[in-house]
Amino acid sequence: MKDILQNIIENKRIELERQQQAVSLNTLLALGNERLERPTISMRARLEASESGIIAEFKRKSPSKGWLHPKAAVKDVLPAYEAGGACACSVLTDGDFFGGSLGDLQTARGLVELPLLRKDFIIDAYQLYQARVLGADAVLLIAAVLSPKECAALAELAHSLDLEVLLEIHTEEELEHLNEHVDMLGVNNRNLGSFHTDVENSFRLAEKMKTVGETKGLNPLLLSESGLKDVETILRLRKAGFRGFLIGETFMRDEYPGEILRNLINDIHHG
Repeated sequence: MKDILQNIIENKRIELERQQQAVSLNTLLALGNERLERPTISMRARLEASESGIIAEFKRKSPSKGWLHPKAAVKDVLPAYEAGGACACSVLTDGDFFGGSLGDLQTARGLVELPLLRKDFIIDAYQLYQARVLGADAVLLIAAVLSPKECAALAELAHSLDLEVLLEIHTEEELEHLNEHVDMLGVNNRNLGSFHTDVENSFRLAEKMKTVGETKGLNPLLLSESGLKDVETILRLRKAGFRGFLIGETFMRDEYPGEILRNLINDIHHG
């Protein structure tokens, strides 16, 4: 039986083929020539300087929970995230499984001054060029869908495009994907095969992440992703060495995601 991740990647390959047939890489670069000149904003620097480290995510649905906020509009949510104190925003650009689009990323870029993370299942260089042209400052690379060699090549290309790299792992074994072009190293508390969530996964992996980083002479900023809902957990994660916290469902389930974010950040500051 196929897991959810396998289905997503099979679908992504078909989607990518269609996108490249519709808009070749040369055409994409020609159309986005001016946008490639835009200076990017460092997500890592914003997280390092922040007391809260919240990366607020825009997503309308998830494969496991279904629709969270089907009518959510970037023009309403992203400015509210910025006003609420987010350090950065993550924008889902996968349509079939997460209800997002490349247009969401492009719209977001025109609305906020925050660093934008393109969150998708990146398996091809073409997607990095897309991300840069449409306004991303950082991209997500998922260890579970890439070999260490593929991950290193994509991360190096991302850096050449002035995009920061967030490498996402779920297991200790995936730490072999860590390379010199990774700016941020995140633990996904959600298993991408079963979509079961366990926040303790971040605590289990915290020391291993630091040790592997030191062994390789690298110092990526540590992130925890998925299943984060309360201040106590975030404060515990900060003590364990994490400086970024990617939160989506907790905010997007509410009619006013920006208000939930604002309240959480106020509680962190008083925690």
